[in-house]
Amino acid sequence: MKAIRHHDVPSSLPQRPSRPRRVTPIMRRHEYKHLIMLAPAGRGGITSVVDAYRAQGLFERWPIHGVATHRDGGAARKILTALKATLNVVAFLARHRRAVMHVHCAFRASFWRKSIFMTIGILAGCPVILHLHAGAFPEFYDAECGKLRKRIVRFFLDRAACIIVLSERWRTWVTGVTENRRIVCISNPVPAVEGQPFSHRESLVLFLGRLSREKGVFDLLDAVSALRALVPGIRLVCAGDGDLESVARYAERLGIKDAVSLPGWIGPAEKRSLMNRAAVCVLPSYAEGLPMSLLEAMAAGLPVVATEVGSIPDLVTDGVSGFLFTPGDEETLRLLLLKLLCDPQLGRRIAAAARETVRLRFDADRVVAQLEGIYAGLGLVGSADARAPAPAGPLREAA
Repeated sequence: MKAIRHHDVPSSLPQRPSRPRRVTPIMRRHEYKHLIMLAPAGRGGITSVVDAYRAQGLFERWPIHGVATHRDGGAARKILTALKATLNVVAFLARHRRAVMHVHCAFRASFWRKSIFMTIGILAGCPVILHLHAGAFPEFYDAECGKLRKRIVRFFLDRAACIIVLSERWRTWVTGVTENRRIVCISNPVPAVEGQPFSHRESLVLFLGRLSREKGVFDLLDAVSALRALVPGIRLVCAGDGDLESVARYAERLGIKDAVSLPGWIGPAEKRSLMNRAAVCVLPSYAEGLPMSLLEAMAAGLPVVATEVGSIPDLVTDGVSGFLFTPGDEETLRLLLLKLLCDPQLGRRIAAAARETVRLRFDADRVVAQLEGIYAGLGLVGSADARAPAPAGPLREAA
């Protein structure tokens, strides 16, 4: 299968034409009694992040008004959701002028949708927190936006009260695009997961995410097909929505239909059950941010094999807490799966390191405390038990 090309976040910045620099306006100190959080509803990584915030009590400690800007379904449902969200935000700001706006954003249509809400927020004098989640945002900006669209993207980046990115690699890229220096790196939160000890695992390969070519699921099917002669009991579970029919047809064409399960979107309990049985979780994606599925698998003590895209290399240390490979490199993927399926000792070692990595760096309590520090730094008033550590200098100035 022909590999899809993906331009990862560059480790070093290309030379960009110099632009006249403008000093970002510093807002006067205000107290804000409300926050509007704009995010998609339904399924997906951003929803998982917001759910993790909610589980940590963020919505109880802070005056957050959640607004769903996008839902799964047909075009009519998506348009209706966007219209309702726009009216909701306008009506809310008409009643409560002093509000902070927290915008969770991906790229392409997600960014252009959110630009409408950010425009409303800027006109209403709201400090806007722009939270970037999409690993393909640099490609979207560099390759898909012309001069006018680049100016629009920079307009919102320049005027954000704070830009939240998921890794230092992203911070480097964003710094090269915007004049705004109020950029904060906050990882996705991962709640504590009780996983079973890594022993007596089935030859089960687990994929969690949207079933699409961009996620590399067809590459994974090829690898499993090639391994069947060496690991007769190998099975693959691809859990998620997307193009299930095409995946099923491709599995049938490869002659592995009986070894592939497509349960669709699964709930937390079923996900935990699969993680406790699987030998490895694979994410062969061509573009990612900081995928929650990978974080959850590592937290559950499950060895992971993933592509070196987006912020994944900042999460997975190759050969220590997981294994990395280049998108589209089916041969390396096959060899890594064979190694983990045939060496339980290696799996146990990788699983333990993965769980410890998440515990030390992505603990939900610690991550949410960082976000609360941003809220407090912008002047948002929380409840008596709201955690409000001192924000960094740039945020104090922004507030």
